[in-house]
Amino acid sequence: MTKPTSSQQAVSSAEAVLLGALAPGVNGPTWSTVKITFLTLGVCLAAMLGLAFSSSDSTMIIHVMLLVLITGVLFFLLSSFLAETGFVSVEQQMHDMGLGPKDHAEPSKNS
Repeated sequence: MTKPTSSQQAVSSAEAVLLGALAPGVNGPTWSTVKITFLTLGVCLAAMLGLAFSSSDSTMIIHVMLLVLITGVLFFLLSSFLAETGFVSVEQQMHDMGLGPKDHAEPSKNS
């Protein structure tokens, strides 16, 4: 097993998701978390839809169907937007936020 070099740091997935929420762009772990969240929301909405059909309340069925439609459209729009823009690496996000290792090749501003 190799140790991470100074240019490649080991970042946990929780840190990567936090960076994905704060930095510009979307990284892989953040997108995976969003997909898992939408999957969980879909399961909850499917259970609500089943309960609405069992109660035979037409207003509740329409309401839950609208929630399912909104969720599907939002996931589709997020997926298509990400397909257009692409992923950003965690290292790039760390560099953009100033959390990466300092590059010694750049001259300092005070000299």
